[in-house]
Formats: sequence, structure tokens, C-alpha cells
Amino acid sequence: MPGERQWYVVQTYASYEKRVEADLRQRIAAMNMQDKIFDVLVPTETHVVVKDGKSREVTRKLYPSYVMVEMILDEQSWYAVRHTPGVTGFIGAGTHPIPLSQEEVDRIMAGMKKDKEDMPVEVDLKPGDTVRVTAEGEMKGFTGSVVDINVKKSRVKFKSEMFGGAVLETDYKALEKI
Repeated sequence: MPGERQWYVVQTYASYEKRVEADLRQRIAAMNMQDKIFDVLVPTETHVVVKDGKSREVTRKLYPSYVMVEMILDEQSWYAVRHTPGVTGFIGAGTHPIPLSQEEVDRIMAGMKKDKEDMPVEVDLKPGDTVRVTAEGEMKGFTGSVVDINVKKSRVKFKSEMFGGAVLETDYKALEKI
């Protein structure tokens, strides 16, 4: 329904999402469009990546080449967004942008707002990989073959040849792939 505040999706050139977000925010201020264009968002998700026993947070775009814009769609706001450098067009049928449903917006926003405990963890290990325990403690230096990875508990089970094939378990940060 025209005149209603809704979220729309804008397509950009590859890897131009942050630039389009910044340029669009500047255009909104310069063209005094704050009463028609309310927010610009590049949907991202933060993952914890564990490699060689070191963990780091990595932010990834949920939808590469797309930016969300909350606005009241009319000729002026459509023109301001459409003619922002890096924007290739709106998502929709022909020349008519189609707004996101509230369910879609809620799902995207929920995907972005995760607590540290709920962040997806990517471990650079898979069953069959050979690992060595690097952390200080009674298992330091042990080697073995990965049997199972429990991402939720941050634990890895590995079969140690040093104990006749016994399966040991440790934190994934304590291991390095060899």
C-alpha cells in the first residue's frame, strides 16, 4: 500500500553493499529525505571460526549484493534510492518494488541478533582429520584421528593411538590439525 513505511530490498554491484549503505545515508541527509527513508541495513551474521586452535569472529553478509531499505515508497524516495551509486535496482516485478512481508523482516532481524552463545561456530576439522593436542595439560602432545565434533559443546572426540585406540575428548581450541 503506497504511503506506508515498509522494508524493500535493493540490489547492488557485488561487494558494494557497505558503500551503498554509506552513500545512501549521505543522500538521505543531503536530500532531506529523513521523513521518507528511515533506515538502511546490510544484513550480516557473525560466526566464530576456529582454525589451528584459535577462534575469531567473522562477519558475513547474509545476502551478498543486497541492501534493505526502510522507506515510504513514492516517486521521490524511489528516485533517491534508485540513483545511488552502486544500486542496480529494486527487487520486484518490473518497475514496481515489492516490500518484504513482516515475517520476512522479523526472520532477517532475528538472524542478525544472536547472543555469543548462539553464534554459529565453524571448526576447521572433520572426522578423519589428524590432530595434535597443543594445550597445556595431561594430554599435551597426544595425536589422533577426529571421530566426532560437538559444535554446541565446543568438544572434539579423537581416537588416540597412544592409548591403544582409546577415544579421548577435549575442547576444540586445544587441538591443531596436522
